[in-house]
Amino acid sequence: MGHSHSTSGTQPNVASKVAIIGAGLSGLALSLALSLQGIESTIYESRDSPLNIGGAVMLSPNALKVLEALGVFSRIERRGYKFEYLDFRDTVGNLTERYEFGNQAKYGYTGLRVFRTVLIEELLHATQSHQHCHKIHLAFSAKFARVISDGHEGVTWELADGTRQTSTLLIGADGIHSTVRRYIYPDLETTFIGQAGITAAVPTEQLKLPADYYIPVTITSPVGAFVIAPQEPDGSRVLIGRQRRMPATDRAGWDEIHAHPERQIEFMRSDGDQFPEIVRNATSTIQPDSINIWPFFIVPKLDSWVSDKGNGRVIILGDAAHAIPPTAGQGINQAFEDVYMLALILGRTKDAYEDASKTTVPLESSLKFWQQYRQSRVDKVLDLNKQIDLRRLSAKDLEGPSSYGGGGPERREFDLDWLYRPDFAVVIDQFMSSVSA
Repeated sequence: MGHSHSTSGTQPNVASKVAIIGAGLSGLALSLALSLQGIESTIYESRDSPLNIGGAVMLSPNALKVLEALGVFSRIERRGYKFEYLDFRDTVGNLTERYEFGNQAKYGYTGLRVFRTVLIEELLHATQSHQHCHKIHLAFSAKFARVISDGHEGVTWELADGTRQTSTLLIGADGIHSTVRRYIYPDLETTFIGQAGITAAVPTEQLKLPADYYIPVTITSPVGAFVIAPQEPDGSRVLIGRQRRMPATDRAGWDEIHAHPERQIEFMRSDGDQFPEIVRNATSTIQPDSINIWPFFIVPKLDSWVSDKGNGRVIILGDAAHAIPPTAGQGINQAFEDVYMLALILGRTKDAYEDASKTTVPLESSLKFWQQYRQSRVDKVLDLNKQIDLRRLSAKDLEGPSSYGGGGPERREFDLDWLYRPDFAVVIDQFMSSVSA
């Protein structure tokens, strides 16, 4: 089989066309997407197994369409919770708005809430299947250190143990604090926007929900919102969460915050009289080890996701290129879009990076199109985040540093057709036809 699992930092004896840094959701999905295009890749992961930061994610039709194309949707669907809406309710229980997260009839998919561990397991399983095993290689305990040289002939780069490797492309799928991004933007710092999500998991029966009460739901109040989202395929547990303002701090400061879950439980229970009984029930018993704190970081808008202003061979994607706060639940969905479209482009232009004389579609212009198309969708997701924040945040929080007040967006009805309906293969085909005509 084509897999090399490294625990010592040594490399598989494979001359892969593409090196992928990071064995998270983006890196594993990218290797599958490339394999379907006939492109061999090696994933390098600094840890001894794929990174799993825990928790669950919401997948919408735009990402589920990608997972179907990668051949993993049916296995993942069985292990997730299906839903079609995120309801917004006021403190007395009135349904004030309904946000569509999927719709089988309209988009071909319901929404799906699934644990990250499930996604990692199923993507990893697929990389090891007979269909892909000769095209995908995995190197664990192989920490990327730096790029040595980068040009049309390829990328030479180094691991932390001093091992050097040359690839035709090096792709950073290594998250919001990306090491690969430092090569393109040595001075860039991620930005903490002053908000964090505080979540916990509790049994659904603890909430004592009325029979006709649909979840997931966001309960809005003058002091902010309370979110309830089912977990497990049968919905037997729920994530509960609130958003709070927090001052910027360093790693030691975040470690200190994480070390005191009881403070976050106290916050979850605060202002109980401002919320309905469901919320008081939800927070009545919270296990400290179920508390998670998710600081909202963003990556400033980048001029290029490709080295040498688009002419190089180092590429970043997903959170490394455009970290999106989780407000609209689109972070991983947008990363899967990045991955799938990039693989389609590389499949259509692989002559360009193997021998530039063989193709009429240069890789550089194709990557620039990829970034422009993807950035336009990311920008619209960021605007969607603002629309949800206008509903979720208290008036006080909306006036703060990350405010949307003072000329911020007006509240609009949700329009999600643009988000759920695109056919990425058609988009790429149209671009390729236009530049080769």
